[in-house]
Amino acid sequence: MGFSILKQVSDEPYEISDINVTPFIDVMLVLLIIFMVAAPLSTSNIKIDLPTGTDKTQKLLATPLVVTIKKDGTLYVNNKPVNQAGLSTAIKRAINPGDDDRIFLQADKGLQYQQLITIMDTLRHEGYTKIALVDLTGN
Repeated sequence: MGFSILKQVSDEPYEISDINVTPFIDVMLVLLIIFMVAAPLSTSNIKIDLPTGTDKTQKLLATPLVVTIKKDGTLYVNNKPVNQAGLSTAIKRAINPGDDDRIFLQADKGLQYQQLITIMDTLRHEGYTKIALVDLTGN
């Protein structure tokens, strides 16, 4: 869209075919400021107890594979004690062919976070990426 510096020849008004984007930019800047202010307010730090439903729509495995870690660091695969070195072998024996290779990881609340991460890293290095942290107490 060019413009001409030449003087207008006639006295008739002429139409400008360029779009004035200044109001559009103004509106966008106002919306940006509104979202910048509203975004931090949308997160809440209020502690509440959320209600739980009784509908169990997700189909559970016939025999889910549960890895339990006690507070002292002892490991169990489907309630059978194993050591950390034999964890992947015990999991391979517990998974039936054709079953989903999802692992439910249950840890004691007094367990150190680093121990939990170490076990999760061990599972990931063995190729198990479907790890679900569960609370089997019903809380």
